Amino acid sequence: MIEEISITGFQETPSRLSEWRRFRRVFLSRGVVVFGLVVLVLLILVAASAPWIAPYDPYKMSSSESLAQPNAQHWLGTDILGRDTLSRLIYGSQTALMVGFLSVGIAGIFGIPLGIIAGYLGGFANAIIMRTMDALLCFPMLILALVLASVLGGGIQNVIIALSVATLPGYARVACGVTMSIRENDFILSGQAIGSSNIRIMLRHILPNAFPPLIVLMTMQLGALILAEAGLSFIGIGIEPPGAAWGAMVNDGRQYLLTNPELSFAPCIAIMLVVFAFNMVGDGLRDALDPKLRGLL
Repeated sequence: MIEEISITGFQETPSRLSEWRRFRRVFLSRGVVVFGLVVLVLLILVAASAPWIAPYDPYKMSSSESLAQPNAQHWLGTDILGRDTLSRLIYGSQTALMVGFLSVGIAGIFGIPLGIIAGYLGGFANAIIMRTMDALLCFPMLILALVLASVLGGGIQNVIIALSVATLPGYARVACGVTMSIRENDFILSGQAIGSSNIRIMLRHILPNAFPPLIVLMTMQLGALILAEAGLSFIGIGIEPPGAAWGAMVNDGRQYLLTNPELSFAPCIAIMLVVFAFNMVGDGLRDALDPKLRGLL
């Protein structure tokens, strides 16, 4: 007797999600990532519209309003020179984002190509480039940035240069490791077999495939660089007065913690939120861009 086969047990194959829909689903699946994204969007909007939303000129001094307590006119009070704390906090977001993005951009522009060249060519090129990066890694990032900033002097340009050099080895090492893994794939060997030049292979095939982990690294480095800039400004080597910088605001207000705690607490909270937001967004990008995790989350 021939057994009847029921077709009710078969299920229709679900339609395949596009890469963008899968990325969006995984990236937005965690509340802390969404919170970090909202914080970063607000930070960018505040920094972009600082001249219009700041209630006062952040550099205007008023001796009659020195160390004013929070009130209806000055929501976060004023500092020792009578400058509005909220206005300086808003303009400080411009400094933080400028230092963070420019430092990441410069370090990535130089570090990523060096890492790809070292990983793809190997041999002598790998030895020279990576041993140089190892020599820079002997110093902690903040210590190296501190030394370079001390040698170059204060100012936002020198701070950006110092932080870029201090973070460059990280991009080179990650790019080199990813490149050494990608170059063993069949599509790279096929490109070599048909006579594609090394530059074409590195630009057209290796760089796009190496970009996801590098994006995650850049996002997480943004928070670390903003924190490093605040540390340099706190000890007086970073942004020069009267520039608005969160680290310098913390340093200026620490003498008045008992009478005017908001002078230090407000920039401290801003630094904490921004660093946390960048770390959470970077963590979400790692989960969304990692092919081993996308199907599990």
